[in-house]
Amino acid sequence: MKKIISVLITLTLFLAMPAYAEKSKPLDDLKGPLEQGIAILKDPEYTSNREEQREKIWELVQKMFDFKAIAIRALARNWRGFSPEQQDEFTVVFTELLKNTYLDKIQGQFHDEEVVFEDQDMLSEDKAVVETKVIRQGNVEIPIIYSMHFKDTDQIWQVYDVNIEGVSLVKNYRNQFKSILDKDSPEDLIKRIREKNVKHEQDRKNQ
Repeated sequence: MKKIISVLITLTLFLAMPAYAEKSKPLDDLKGPLEQGIAILKDPEYTSNREEQREKIWELVQKMFDFKAIAIRALARNWRGFSPEQQDEFTVVFTELLKNTYLDKIQGQFHDEEVVFEDQDMLSEDKAVVETKVIRQGNVEIPIIYSMHFKDTDQIWQVYDVNIEGVSLVKNYRNQFKSILDKDSPEDLIKRIREKNVKHEQDRKNQ
């Protein structure tokens, strides 16, 4: 009788345990949205509707990238010199700047390229790099490496830096922002970026 009770208790405890899904892989969390983005760029439906194409690609990009992490790394030590309100505002305007800059490039320079997913290297339990290459016409290969981390809050791997042909997105902006903040205030930097975003929007409306 005691054995039966013991087995029942063990079984009850086992069934009561929460079922945890296996953690996804960084390459998988990157590959899906990237392939969907390429499909949107190739879809004839969007040839005459670039704005809708842009918004659909942006929805995918927002899932792939951790823009707050990118903002923190782009400011590096200067991040601590921003007030919490300035940190939030900088993240918003910087994210908009990245959206404008890179969606323009994606839409303007895409010519039926192919993305090859080569490898993923786990740096730790929650950090990894995923190596890819873009193959352009004429067999021109462009290596692109994505630095990713696992976000427990979203249960997904997200990108916090992109290295294109040896050039880091984060380091590139970090150098630019440092040179500005060496002379000007955080509010001045935010104002500059905001003005650049406004000009970009006006130019797009006038096209």
